[in-house]
Amino acid sequence: MAGNPHEMDRNRMKQSTGGTNSGSSRSNDKLLSSAVKSASYNMVLQLLLRVLTFAINAFVLRFISRDMLGVVNVRLTLLYSTTLFLATEAFDKACLGKLEKQDWSKIINLMWCTVPTSLALAALLGWIWIYLLEVPDSSMMPSYGLGVVSFAVSTVLVILSRPLYILGQKCMFVKLKVVSQGIAELCKCVLTVILVLAFPHWGLINFAVAQVVYGLVTSVVYYSYFVYYINRQVKKDEDFPLTSVREMFPTYRSDKAFVDSTQAWLTMSIFKQSFLKQLLTEGEKFVMTFFGVLSFADQGVYDLVNNLGSMAARFVFQPMEESGYLFFSQLLVRGEPVTKQKQDSCTMAVEVLASFLKLVILLGGIILVFGMAYSFLALDLYGGSILSTGAGPVLLRWYCLYVLIIAVNGMTECFVFATMSKAQVDMYNQKMVVFSILFLLSSLFLTRHFGSVGFILANCLNMTARIVHSIYYIHNYFKDSEFNPLQKVIPSPMVLAALMMALFVTLFSETMFCCNRGLIFRLLHIAIGGLCLLSVLGVIYMQELSIIKFIKQQFKQRHKH
Repeated sequence: MAGNPHEMDRNRMKQSTGGTNSGSSRSNDKLLSSAVKSASYNMVLQLLLRVLTFAINAFVLRFISRDMLGVVNVRLTLLYSTTLFLATEAFDKACLGKLEKQDWSKIINLMWCTVPTSLALAALLGWIWIYLLEVPDSSMMPSYGLGVVSFAVSTVLVILSRPLYILGQKCMFVKLKVVSQGIAELCKCVLTVILVLAFPHWGLINFAVAQVVYGLVTSVVYYSYFVYYINRQVKKDEDFPLTSVREMFPTYRSDKAFVDSTQAWLTMSIFKQSFLKQLLTEGEKFVMTFFGVLSFADQGVYDLVNNLGSMAARFVFQPMEESGYLFFSQLLVRGEPVTKQKQDSCTMAVEVLASFLKLVILLGGIILVFGMAYSFLALDLYGGSILSTGAGPVLLRWYCLYVLIIAVNGMTECFVFATMSKAQVDMYNQKMVVFSILFLLSSLFLTRHFGSVGFILANCLNMTARIVHSIYYIHNYFKDSEFNPLQKVIPSPMVLAALMMALFVTLFSETMFCCNRGLIFRLLHIAIGGLCLLSVLGVIYMQELSIIKFIKQQFKQRHKH
């Protein structure tokens, strides 16, 4: 939550001990290698945890109602995330920064200020969640108040380990963060399944108990590790700043200040921005929670469809965006016009940008076309009738369009951010606030007219506006040169025709064979979709020769390395 994790990992390597005489025996190259390995470990484990959570959620969905889903995944989760973010964001950023002279006792004292802050926020927000917001029907969900208290208590339990979390981050214990979250999430998921199966009549209490256990396990893992690390009987780590368990807790001395004044003022400054940042980050959930535009059942379905639909963006397009940003930022000089760049660098940048854009358009187009006819089947297989009936399939179909739009936006913005000057980036950040506020207003308006689909429409409008801004920037960037990377990004007419034909065939197949006529007809519908997909890929292979050549080159380069 304190910025880009990879950037932070690199920064923490330089600030792990807090002094110029740390006596570290590792070279910068070894530290960088360690950070890269830790980041890779983090990404792999996080992926495994997402898959685990995804699988367990698919199981639990068959035993709970849509209203329960909305209360847990939207209302109570928003309480948890808001309390956690507001109580830790400012302290995280202030404590993770490097000072010329770092006094670890003052840093730890400031870290522990997160605990009383979380208690105050949990009490305030918990009161709002119970007494000011619309509450579920007590006959269907009698334990709502207990659920609110449990999620608030869970937040405080997690924050009790926050000082050790920040200490671990500053000392580059990256694996500790991943392992602690992994163990806690695993315990929470397994316990949820056991409780839902053994005590289905408990309802919301099952999720409340699992959430409290999550917070408890998180703190237990951190405290167990650091107590062991400090008291271990091997040679002490010279770079580790603490020498006793007592130093993990706040200390007061009359001859010096309790916290560093610079960090304290920085915390106050960041804290003022945290409210707006959380509002913009969780905008959809705040609109759902405070304006009541959707029922609890619709909130739950929307949240799950949103998570399911975003998997393509998270696992396919996000790595491409990150690779593209890294490539363009290393190839072109930031803030310099195209006329002052090396011509061979410009040529390569144009070719790669055009290829990446066409590639994400092709992938997004395939997701859009096949998502139309297979959304119902996907939701029915994943969550059963709780997702496949009602607005779920319609939501996922619209989300497939949104995936295409965010794919194009991500690729254009990665070039924009890689080439903008600092002043341009600052100006764009101000525009992003405007975009976000317009999104919140449009989502409030559209959901009143189109229900949960209105959130996706608002997102589409928001991302389309950002695409227009990026296209305008790219056009101006290359206007004084012979290059035009946007000229050939639209797929060939034959590919577009193949996609349209696949859309027609799969929709006809869904009408004829799917999805209430048994397993055989479902398999037939899947087989028809597979044949249509192979046909589309075949047409792409024959028509989009430049893309095929680009992909082959990337595979060859990876194989060489």
